Amino acid sequence: MVRCPECAVEIDVDEDEVEEGEILNCPECEVEIEVVQIHPVRLNVISDEDDEEETETEAKDEDEVEGDALGEEEDEVE
Repeated sequence: MVRCPECAVEIDVDEDEVEEGEILNCPECEVEIEVVQIHPVRLNVISDEDDEEETETEAKDEDEVEGDALGEEEDEVE
């Protein structure tokens, strides 16, 4: 048995039935939890902040690509 890192409720997780990187949901607080180790099972909460940072980084990268494309078009017009 392991405990949810967020609310400490016991979660029935069998080492032989989970894989590293697998995403679980806590039955009590419904937070997403990643299995980071299987012998013994260790869990980490997947925070919304991580998701927001990834989204912001992806949006920034897309803006840079669009900016490059616009810059090339301007060069062609001149």
